[in-house]
Amino acid sequence: VLTDNETFSSAGYGEGMGVVMGRSILEMDEPEHHAYRSILQQAFGRAEMQRWEVELIAPIARDMVDAFVDDGRADLVRQLLFPFPVRVIAALLGLPEDDLPTFHRLAVELISVAIDWDGAIAASAALRDYLAGIVAERRRHPAGDMISILATAEHDGQRLTDEEIYAFCRLLLPAGAETTYRSSSNLLCALLTRPERLDALRDDRRLMPRAIEEGIRWEPPLLVITRTATRDTEVGGVAIPAGSTVVCNLGAANHDPDRWPEPEVFDMRRARRPHVGFAHGPHMCLGMHLARVETQVVLGALIERLPGLRLDPAAPAPSISGRVFRAPSRLDVVWD
Repeated sequence: VLTDNETFSSAGYGEGMGVVMGRSILEMDEPEHHAYRSILQQAFGRAEMQRWEVELIAPIARDMVDAFVDDGRADLVRQLLFPFPVRVIAALLGLPEDDLPTFHRLAVELISVAIDWDGAIAASAALRDYLAGIVAERRRHPAGDMISILATAEHDGQRLTDEEIYAFCRLLLPAGAETTYRSSSNLLCALLTRPERLDALRDDRRLMPRAIEEGIRWEPPLLVITRTATRDTEVGGVAIPAGSTVVCNLGAANHDPDRWPEPEVFDMRRARRPHVGFAHGPHMCLGMHLARVETQVVLGALIERLPGLRLDPAAPAPSISGRVFRAPSRLDVVWD
């Protein structure tokens, strides 16, 4: 389904998310999707990832851990994992530090679209107004940030309009911040609920990439992706009439026992096989490398700065929940 956009279109996202985010690659099919993705991809190159990891992502993680390192206890979701990706996105976009509280508030209101539609619409408009001045300035005086790259990048003579840049920046919040905080929280839940796992990772950092991939396979932050059937077709022997919404369950695919031995078990030493936690096909997550870098950096900072990191025995045990987006609501920890 995810590889055949002629039969299974992404256009349905325009009726819901498009109203809030603006018209973005989320709702585009080929060949339009490929043209826009080729431009956007230039902001996620390997050189940019390496530079941003050193100059932006790692310092942000250290600063945020420093804010509570002397307290001896914390709720990692509220104090680190939830705000961290939003701060990273603000830094990547080159937003002024003084604007961070406003940007963070609007980001939270935008990604709360499922529970407050009117609030999300208002936040979307406010973000557009806020970003307009910054995009105009970057077009006049490009810098090294992501907005500058988007404002100057082109593919086959095509460039992004201002509205397309606004839409992509808004889309970064649910697609980047929301999913990254959840995947990092799920991974830490797996490690903290079985301390021997965290000990193994602390003793052998080479396990980090495998732990990150297994965490996303074991508990994908986003369970489902939808498509709209453009014609009468069939999936797995089931007739799908034209116009039907088809729900692809990434979580179920990542727990397919024919592909994953003991799929309910978190095992960072299992044989490496591609999962679909970052989706599949043309719409595979554009920011998946950034998400991996953020998770590796923040987990490394916790291991380095918080010796004896463990669940707080006085707090309720963490539990991962959610029907579409999944994560624990809290991760209460202590350290020595």
